[in-house]
Order: sequence, then C-alpha cells, then structure tokens
Amino acid sequence: MKRLITFDKRILTHFDYLIVILLVPLFGWSLFLIYEINQHLFQKQLIYYIVGFMGFFVAFFISWRRYQWIIPALYWMMILLLVAVEFFGVSKLGAKRWLEIPFTSLTIQPSELLKPAYLLMLAYLIASNPPPKSGYNLKQFSKLSIFILIPFFLIAKEPDLGTALMLLFVGYGILFIIGVNWRIWVGLIITLVVASPLIYQNLQDYQKKRIIDFISEKPSYHVQQSIIAIGSGGIRGQDKESSTQTHLKFLPIASSDFIFSYLVERFGFVGAFTLIGIYGLLIVHLFLIAMNCEDDYFLKVIASGLGFMIFLYMSVNIAMTIGLAPVVGLPLPMFSYGGSSFVNFLVIFGILQNLLAFRFYFLYNSND
Repeated sequence: MKRLITFDKRILTHFDYLIVILLVPLFGWSLFLIYEINQHLFQKQLIYYIVGFMGFFVAFFISWRRYQWIIPALYWMMILLLVAVEFFGVSKLGAKRWLEIPFTSLTIQPSELLKPAYLLMLAYLIASNPPPKSGYNLKQFSKLSIFILIPFFLIAKEPDLGTALMLLFVGYGILFIIGVNWRIWVGLIITLVVASPLIYQNLQDYQKKRIIDFISEKPSYHVQQSIIAIGSGGIRGQDKESSTQTHLKFLPIASSDFIFSYLVERFGFVGAFTLIGIYGLLIVHLFLIAMNCEDDYFLKVIASGLGFMIFLYMSVNIAMTIGLAPVVGLPLPMFSYGGSSFVNFLVIFGILQNLLAFRFYFLYNSND
C-alpha cells in the first residue's frame, strides 16, 4: 500500500495541469455551441467525449518508453489499413476514405487513426537515432522522409489532400525543430517551387476548383455566408434568437467546419479573441515543453508534433472561414463537432501526459 501511495504521488507531481486548464474551456464552449445548433448532435458529441476520455486514459497508462516495440507494429498496421482503403474502402461524397467494420454498419477512417501512430513512429525513430550537432544529413533525412511520405501519398490518393498536407507539414515541422542541415531545406524549397505547376496539374478537379474559388474575387457561397455571420457578430456578439445566419440555415456545416463563424456570430470579436488566445497559450506551452526537454527526443517529438498539428488545423480552419484559405474541410481542433478528430487529439494528449508523468526512469522502478 505504501508503494502504491508513493507511486500515485509521483504521477500527480509530474502531471501537466496547465494543459488540462487550457483544454477544459475548449470542451465546454464547444458543447455549448453544438447544443444551440442541434441537440441531437450534442448528444452524439457527448458520446464522442466519453470515448475520447477513455482513449486518453488508455494512452496515459501505456508505458510507451518501456514497450517501444509496439510503435512500429502500430504504425505499419495503420499503413495496412490505408492500403486496404484502396481495395475495400467505402466511398462517400466522391472520396474513398472509410473502411466498414465487418458485420456492422459502422465505419472507421484510417487517416484519422494514423495520427497518434504517426507521431509515435517519428518519436521512436528520432529517439533511436538522435541528430548530430550539425543536424541530420541527406541520408538520415531521406530515411525519416520515407515514414512521412508513405502516409502522405496513401491519404492524398483517397483523395484527402487536406489531411495529407497537414501530416506532411507536421512531419517536416518536427524535423525542423529536431535539426536538419540547412542546405537540405534550401534544396527542398527550390524543388517544390520548380515542381509546383506539375503538382497542380495532377490535382483532382474539385481541388483545382477550390484553389480557383480562393484566388477569385468572389468567394464561394459557403465562405460568403461565413463572412456575413462573422461580420454580424460585432464586438460582443448576438443572442441566440438574433443569430439568423446559423439558425435559418444560411451558414452551412455550422457545427463542424464553420463552427468558428457561429462562435463569432454569438460572441463577437471578444469571443474570437478569447478562443484564439486559448489556442495560442496551448500551442506556446507545447512548444516550450519541446524546447525545454533537453535530449529527451521522444518527448520533444510528441510535444512539438502536437503543437504543430493544433496550430495548422486551427490556422487553416479559421483562415478558411474568412476567405484567406481554400475550403478543405479541416475541423477546428477539439472544438468542431465530430468524433474521429476529437478522440485522436485526446489520445495524443494522453501519450504526452504519460511521457511527462513517467519521464524519469525511477518512476517505473520505485522500491520505496
């Protein structure tokens, strides 16, 4: 009993409570807005929250440092599921992104399930082979790039270019923080600039249309209605009955892709500033964890990868609602309605809290 009490105290000592303090208002605010938009979706979102918290605790109590052999198996299992989408996938709205669970009517989206395994695999590879002082050379960079590019091409082929690009940017963002020789970045940028016309020609027609809509003078219908909703919020927003853009169904997908627009319609500039401020504090905190963990590359990769992921999803989603980015269907992280994205973010936070709480080896081997 004494050993158990001491063990518990050590977990509580190293648990990062600031992350919890920043996440709670996001969860509560999101539920409030979804409830106002659609009570049926609110009930489903509560179920997603329960599943997400279960995922958090499962991820928290797995000893990732001790049982690292799990990680490659998990990563390649997710890759096999992405390959299976090509042959057995379920098509919805012109995209084949889902797999049907046998003997049920339920589906899973492997590109979402991949995210925790993706970060863990990069953490495993980098911790196993840390960079020299000059950064990774071309050979080392190329080896790591294989594990970034395989899921990118498989997800882009579905097609789900938005998710594929997010994972690509997160992967190379992690390598930027960890350290890669600067000449490699220069060569990579030049290659992308030269190849950009060819990349554009190989996009799907609907993807080209999104880019054309974005650069045209007149935004798409969805973006127009979003901008009207944001503009009508003013400084402090409107009450529920006056939020006509959402409740008269002018604003499409108000509970998911365009939930930021409804937030501003209800709470105005003050609400938008507060939400972005919470995200900003969370992202900065995650990057500070990454920068201050010295040679603990496992923790550095997970913290920086999660920070990049939240930043990219938040930035693109908000920019999309005000016409500064193409509409790509990326949710506002841990705020938009939906289960897959929410659950996976909670799982990654569970992994991060595990690495923080059990950071020191003696916690696994206490004899007190």
